[in-house]
Amino acid sequence: MSALYTLTSPWRHEEDIRKSRFLAQASTVATPEEALAWFTRVGDASATHNCWAYRIGDAYRFNDDGEPGGTAGRPILQAIDGQGCDRVAVVVTRWYGGIKLGAGGLARAYGGSAAECLRLAPRTPIVAMGRLGMHCDFAELALVSARVRELGGEIERETFVADGADVVVSAPLDRIEAIEGRVVDITRGRIQPRRLD
Repeated sequence: MSALYTLTSPWRHEEDIRKSRFLAQASTVATPEEALAWFTRVGDASATHNCWAYRIGDAYRFNDDGEPGGTAGRPILQAIDGQGCDRVAVVVTRWYGGIKLGAGGLARAYGGSAAECLRLAPRTPIVAMGRLGMHCDFAELALVSARVRELGGEIERETFVADGADVVVSAPLDRIEAIEGRVVDITRGRIQPRRLD
């Protein structure tokens, strides 16, 4: 499976296509509700159409906003998928310029504007994360924390108790097994990390 990306900041791309103005805006979103609220906020009520789509994992939705069915929202969603994006919402606002584009022209205009916006936007790979829980004696806490960080993990939470600390570690999923093994090795098996996900 190829890497998926999300945006590091909102982005805009504008172009004129046969006298119609198309403004594509993209943003990262975490939930469908957040996407719908963002569409309402950035859409232009004075424009001819505000067509949109979002993809958040397996959840997706699109809207043609009065354009002929399948000519706007679906091409925007296909642009999101084609650019390898996830947790992303895109709205393409159109101001009609007097020349009809036809179904194929509309699909190319909406999909192309969305794809170009996403292509130019600052992106970051989405890294699958995992979590480990473990109990450390006070004497081993500093060493365990250092080794976790060396292997690309971070201490998400430390809760101090009478005999040490309960620690939650988060790390990229492909590093979790290495961290587990290192912790077991350096503590000679006294600490047995457990997966929390």
